[in-house]
Amino acid sequence: QVQLVESGGGSVQAGGSLRLSCAASGGIFSLATMGWYRQAPGKQRELVARITTRGSTTYADSVKGRFAISRDAAKITVYLQMNSLTPEDTAIYYCNSDPTFWAWGQGTQVTVSS
Repeated sequence: QVQLVESGGGSVQAGGSLRLSCAASGGIFSLATMGWYRQAPGKQRELVARITTRGSTTYADSVKGRFAISRDAAKITVYLQMNSLTPEDTAIYYCNSDPTFWAWGQGTQVTVSS
């Protein structure tokens, strides 16, 4: 069973940047397509970025051109670089496989003020 631990969230002003990290332990992380998801208050969790084992990436339209997902197989870590943040990016951010296989971690809160 993989355990996922997200970190790197915080409070920033609009236009700012954050880099999120997701550390995985156990399981077959290196064989999985990984994704970053977010859940804003009152909204459903949504996939915002995904990366395959070969490094191919796809993004939700709302973050395309601003967010970048990457992975480090040796460190069993997935990253999300978030630039040009807007208040609409405020949410709890989670990582998991795509499709999701493992239990959700606690996530990391991102708050963007205008």
